[in-house]
Amino acid sequence: MKILYAVQGTGNGHLTRAIDIIPCLQAYGQVDVLVSGIQADIELPFEVKYRYHGLSFIFGKSGGVDLWKTFMASTVRKFVKEVNSVPVEDYDLVINDFEPISAWGCYFKEKSCIGLSHQIGAFDPASPKPEENDMMGRFIMKNYAPSTSSYGFHFKSYANHIFTPVIRQAVRQLDPVDKGHYTVYLPSYDDAHLIKQLTRFSDIEWIVYSKHNKRPFKHKNVAINPIDSDAFVQSMASSSGVLCGAGFETPAEALYLGKKLLVIPMKNQYEQHLNAASLEEIGVPVIKSLKKKYEYDMEAWLNAKSRVTVDYPDCTASIIEKIINKHT
Repeated sequence: MKILYAVQGTGNGHLTRAIDIIPCLQAYGQVDVLVSGIQADIELPFEVKYRYHGLSFIFGKSGGVDLWKTFMASTVRKFVKEVNSVPVEDYDLVINDFEPISAWGCYFKEKSCIGLSHQIGAFDPASPKPEENDMMGRFIMKNYAPSTSSYGFHFKSYANHIFTPVIRQAVRQLDPVDKGHYTVYLPSYDDAHLIKQLTRFSDIEWIVYSKHNKRPFKHKNVAINPIDSDAFVQSMASSSGVLCGAGFETPAEALYLGKKLLVIPMKNQYEQHLNAASLEEIGVPVIKSLKKKYEYDMEAWLNAKSRVTVDYPDCTASIIEKIINKHT
């Protein structure tokens, strides 16, 4: 059997999940990997047969998506050319992790497309929703990567087709400890913004992983490091807590490791507000920004002793088996 596994390359979460999913798919046949997007910081340890520009959200520097840069990075002509060129008809199965090129290629060539992504779980009617009704955000999520069959991941299993997170083996094999520092991953804030806000908590050691700098440096109690997946995971496993955006994989891994978690949903990113609604439901604190008016909330989180407990069993192989059996 020939399987095309298409992965969104905006951010790192889709790619880290793919590291565990691809070997499970390889048990059923030849797997070719497609990646589109321009905002990832990690490389897959597998051959990537197809690389496309795709559609990427460009991170800003003060807590949100830069809508103008996102628009300028996406050209309709290039997108249509890529959609027309992707050979989805050559495959017995197309499995898609919120990747638009192969999804729309399947749509126009009337080919079945199996959606397997966090976005499907977050957008599902059974999952929690934010109070704000972001019409544009809903439209984008609904139409970004259409599928004929849908399976999702979320912080809780809100329905039979929604599974708990895929926690990669590199994280499952860790022995969490508490060395007293706090690990930070907020890619939509630049280093100057983070330093300004985090140095207000002068008794806290902050270890920041930044998309905006290629060399490590330290300013007072804030250490800035370039993105390094292995170093980040080790820092998170030995931290007292994790401060990050309301993405999916990093919060899920922090919860799995038993860490205190505080999230800041990215502005102009509807998916993160869906995630924040689910995280709030299970007891994770959420703040809107790093502004001074949220200083009390951060102090309360830093002083808190309690952790949110989760149960995320290793079910990746059985999820893939269920999908393969149903669609072949």
